[in-house]
This record gives sequence, C-alpha cells and structure tokens, in this order.
Amino acid sequence: MHVLGIETSCDETGLALYDSDRGLLAHALHSQIALHATYGGVVPELASRDHVRKVLPLLDQVLAEAGLTRRDVDAVAYTAGPGLVGALLVGAAIGRSLAWAWDVPALAVHHMEGHLLAPLLEPDPPPFPFVALLVSGGHTQLVRVDGVGRYTLLGESLDDAAGEAFDKTAKLLGLGYPGGPELARLAEQGDPQRFRFPRPMTDRPGLDFSFSGLKTFALTTLQDEGMVARADIARAFEDAVVDTLVIKCRRALRHTGLERLVVAGGVSANRRLREGLSAMAEAEGGRAYYPRPAFCTDNGAMIAFAGAQRLSLGQHDPGPGFTARPRWPLAELPALREEGTA
Repeated sequence: MHVLGIETSCDETGLALYDSDRGLLAHALHSQIALHATYGGVVPELASRDHVRKVLPLLDQVLAEAGLTRRDVDAVAYTAGPGLVGALLVGAAIGRSLAWAWDVPALAVHHMEGHLLAPLLEPDPPPFPFVALLVSGGHTQLVRVDGVGRYTLLGESLDDAAGEAFDKTAKLLGLGYPGGPELARLAEQGDPQRFRFPRPMTDRPGLDFSFSGLKTFALTTLQDEGMVARADIARAFEDAVVDTLVIKCRRALRHTGLERLVVAGGVSANRRLREGLSAMAEAEGGRAYYPRPAFCTDNGAMIAFAGAQRLSLGQHDPGPGFTARPRWPLAELPALREEGTA
C-alpha cells in the first residue's frame, strides 16, 4: 500500500510516500524559516498561504523521486491537529480533495503520534513497550507506549513547552529565529560554571514539567549581568532544561519499569539533550532511541508512516468532510485492533 503523507501543521510543508512493504520511498520538505525570520516568529496567515503554494509542487517532487504516478497512491494521510488551524485546514482540504479525486481512503493523523512513531522509521526501531519523551515547541510530554495507538500520558508541561521556553529565552538574548538552535549554538561559547539555574519541579514527586520560570530566571540574570553575559546565560539555561528532562525521564523509566526511551520532536535534535538522555538510559540498563535529525522537526514521512499503521487496519475518515483540530489530546486517539507496524 502506497500512502501519501501531508504535513502542514505549522511552518514546514512536508510530503512523503510510504510503502507498507518497502518502507519510506521519498520525502520532501519546505521550511518557512526565511519567510518568518523578519517577524521573529511564525505569522499564521503567511504560513497558511505558503502551504497552499508548496503542497502540489512537493507532491510532484516525491512522486518523481519514488518513480510513481498519482494513480499508484492507495491512500492519503494528512495532519489534522494539533497545530495552527489555518495551516491544518490547507493540508486537510488538499488531502481530502486528492483522496476524493483518486477514489482512495484518507485519514486524519495526530501530529504528535507522527512524532512519537518517527523513530520506528529507522533501521533499528525500538520494540514495544517504551517510554516516549515528546519534546517540541508546542509540547513536552512523557507517554507510555504499549503499541501503536496504545498510549498512556505520564506527565506534561503545565505551562511553556521546552521548545517554547528555548525560543522565548533566545528572544530575550537578542537571538534570531528560530531561537532554539541559535541559543544552543551560543551556549557552546558559555561558561558552564558561572551560573546555575533551577531545575524546576524536580524536587517534588511526579512527571509533570514547568519551564516558564526558567525564562523569568534568565531575564532576571540578564538584567543583573547585561548582554556581555548572554553566552553564559544561554549555557546555564540549556543545562537546566537538559538536566530537568533527564531527571524526569529517569523517573519515568523507573516508574514504569521499562528500559527503552524514545525521544522525538524538534528539541530532540539538541546535542546536549541527546548526550544526557543516552548516558542516563545506558546507566539505567536501557537505551535511548531518536529519529534522524531530518525527522526531528515536522515532516511528511512521520505522517505517512503513522497513517499507514491505521489505514492498514481499515481505519479511515468517513464521509466527504474534513476536520482540523488545533487542540487534540493524544489520549483521544482510538487504539488499533492489533499491534505492530504495517
């Protein structure tokens, strides 16, 4: 079964073709970083319009790369949420329209399920069950995963997500967009001994997160020390976020009794975070798994793959309409009837 995946939840247009027998055939991504850089953040209306311009040219690109025609597509999977509602509507409308024109089934895919399953696209995928850390600009969640569609939320951020805190702190430090990678680069120049920021909510039980206070702590330190200290502030901030995530992931592994940790989402590309989580998992007698860097950020491959798992068991969108859900709890996804991957 050839599944076309369409991702348009925020500021990246991603398309991919996944074959249930041969795996990923082709993927293409258009980033809107240059479009939004002038404004220091994503402008929803501009994002939506750019998705309209890019989806069909990227479709032609992935078909050519895979050596297929439109007649070879057996199903369409598209991101229906969570995300920016206008951007989601572009992918949903195009995805359902293509499926209707080609007379093939379509499926609305949960964006975070796509991220969660992205490491399963790698040559050495993690077996179930495992603990997943979903860490991005919009989400920080710990989830127990017993199979595709079988998710138990263990903890989540009560305010800013880790990626959001990175971006806001980067803006305080006068860094460009996107802020997270810029802050990580600046932190490489910082003195790790000069400042120590708090590790929020690690001194109490539970698996929830809170990162908004770290941004305030960074602001106060910046006001006291000035811009000459910004590299050291960036290092202290990054170390605090990484340590907090490592502590909570260790706690989640011990709480569940599991040994495998999957880390996915845009922040999972952070080098210090990968080093810290890998060392922790190994010390706990387990292993950490990550998607390749290209699949850490939003992409069509993860949507095609997640959609293929559900479509292979007959799940698809009923009727001619379509839906976009800017807020969509992962717990509301129906479990699949059987485990495994397509």
